[in-house]
Amino acid sequence: MQFLLRGLLAWDLTERESGLGVVYLSFGLGLLVFTPIGGVLADRWAKRTLLVLGQGTIALVAAAMGLAAVSNNAQFWMLMVASLAQGAMFGLIGPARVTTAAELVGHEHLGNAISLTSMSMSLTRIFGPAAAGVLAGVAAFGIGGAYLVAAVFSVVSTLLTMRLPKLEPQAATREHPVTEILDGVRYVRSEKQLKWLIVTTTIAIMIGFNYVAFLPALVEGELGLSESHVGFLTTASAIGAVLITAFVASRADGPGSIRLMVFCGLAFGVGVVLFGLAQNYLLALAIIGVLGLATNGFMVLTSSRSMAISDPSHHGRVQSLMQLAWAGFGIAAAPLGAVAEIIGLRQTIVGMGLVTFVVVALYATTVLDDVVSNRKSAELNL
Repeated sequence: MQFLLRGLLAWDLTERESGLGVVYLSFGLGLLVFTPIGGVLADRWAKRTLLVLGQGTIALVAAAMGLAAVSNNAQFWMLMVASLAQGAMFGLIGPARVTTAAELVGHEHLGNAISLTSMSMSLTRIFGPAAAGVLAGVAAFGIGGAYLVAAVFSVVSTLLTMRLPKLEPQAATREHPVTEILDGVRYVRSEKQLKWLIVTTTIAIMIGFNYVAFLPALVEGELGLSESHVGFLTTASAIGAVLITAFVASRADGPGSIRLMVFCGLAFGVGVVLFGLAQNYLLALAIIGVLGLATNGFMVLTSSRSMAISDPSHHGRVQSLMQLAWAGFGIAAAPLGAVAEIIGLRQTIVGMGLVTFVVVALYATTVLDDVVSNRKSAELNL
């Protein structure tokens, strides 16, 4: 909900693609700095404490931004600061959120747990963005009122998180945080499959997923529609995400999960290309629903696989590197926004989809070759 409101307010204040990009850049910089710290803290702090701290701060920032907008005092620099702060908090709690699901259910149900966690988040996205778009489009309520509603939701989420088990770290350490971050990077570099999985996920999200940053520009700027229509697009994507998550939940731990992950990644790239080519709202609505299927399937399966092929003592730091993909998303938004103003928004989105498709295709050749080689080695040893 706040993700959409951030874009709507940025477009309302600037009406430029570069304005959208700069706001998401601020969000990405917060993620970039605090995600590695969050990975270290997830391996050494009680995860519930970390989640409550982060989510509570997100609620406070949303309330402050809402009050500024309601009083007609919102300025672009305020939105940038709020985006930076919320990006920092999302970075802080991101690794803990993923590893909490894993620790609650055990390694044998890892993929299922991550899938169901993603489904719960997608369910909130079904109603949240539509409500945000509708509320923002109502003159009596506006974007500021929608921000205050989002703050209330964040408070409720924080209170519910306080009911989770404390989940103390499995192997607390007293090493310097920087040493632990570097140790996590060295560990990933030494694991070939894990390294290329993280690189592929980072590029795909950094480039391909940025289509969501430009939804206000496409819907309000190109198609001449309202904030409500932006919200309905995001809701259509969330419905697709819920449907694919229900399917993936029973297959994330199975032998075909790698091929399913690659298929979703390739479909993700194709979907972004088609979305950029959509010439009317109804077609865009249909495409983004399918795009939600592919995107969420890819994200769930890459996250599940990164946990499955990494050592539990490094889960927090591995997830911090996976979460850095979202920092890349924010950082890439600014230059992509500038490119969109030069060559056109639709051309930029199509290019983003092509890059995503090529990167996933290259990863597929690497990972599937490894799978075949490992299978042949196992057969020879029998």
